[in-house]
Amino acid sequence: MSTLKEKFISITMKRIAAAVLATTLVVTLSDCSNWSKRDRNTAIGAGAGVISGSVLTNGSALGTVGGAAVGGIIGHQVH
Repeated sequence: MSTLKEKFISITMKRIAAAVLATTLVVTLSDCSNWSKRDRNTAIGAGAGVISGSVLTNGSALGTVGGAAVGGIIGHQVH
């Protein structure tokens, strides 16, 4: 059985991870403001590919990287 202190630490760590993720997302998207449409589509495709590859392969590193590569290629080809 976990103690109250362990639960508090777990919740705190999740909140910190969410804050770091949100900050990273904001900084990354603000840096993309001067990208061309093709560059943005490539990045969006790679991001969608990462999520899809990870979900479809239950978090396999190879599936995640493969999904990013395929998504980036597809995003690059979208006009």
